[in-house]
Amino acid sequence: MYARVSTDEQAAKGLSIPAQSEACRRFCEREGWTISSTHQDEGVSASLPLARRPGLLAAISALESGSALVVAKRDRIFRSDPFESAVIERAVVSRGARIASAAGEGTADDEPSSVLMRRLLDAFAEYELLLIRTRTRAVLRSKAARSERIGQVPWGTRLAADGRHVEPDHEELRIVDQVQALRAEGRSLRWIADALDSCRVPTKRGGASWSPSSVAAILRRFPCR
Repeated sequence: MYARVSTDEQAAKGLSIPAQSEACRRFCEREGWTISSTHQDEGVSASLPLARRPGLLAAISALESGSALVVAKRDRIFRSDPFESAVIERAVVSRGARIASAAGEGTADDEPSSVLMRRLLDAFAEYELLLIRTRTRAVLRSKAARSERIGQVPWGTRLAADGRHVEPDHEELRIVDQVQALRAEGRSLRWIADALDSCRVPTKRGGASWSPSSVAAILRRFPCR
């Protein structure tokens, strides 16, 4: 039995791990099946490849010939591109098992009509994921246009008094000028990081140790002119 919920879905009614698990248990009871193991991926998107979904990997590894990987709905497994979906399905079939959805969704057999239903549902799941990504990008662009905070406060800015917007941090911008000047002189990222450490310039999170990647991140945000 496998359940998955992404970060965005964790608070959604009917999509929680317990809700999925209960649907799977009821389905197994109706079918007279015994649940041999349970697995889950919490805060994991179905758009990630199989290698980055440890719960699903463990669930597939536990399958035996003649068994089934039970899910509440197929979109708990398939919501990415067709190639990755095929990889996952082949991994299940290679162990002599099959995928069973508690919601039905054409998983009872391999008749042509059932296969067609599964393919259509997988396509709609991918379409829904693409819509979510499009809406998310639109929201982020809107927030950026209003100078609202999006995730971690970027270098050169600080959180405003209202706790929602960001504003220029002039002290950090002076450090940006120094970093740009050193880079323009041909200094390496490591050399600049060591120089910042020598001057005891704190990192964005207040640490005292700079890395070349941190310097590179500043230069990506503020390219030398």
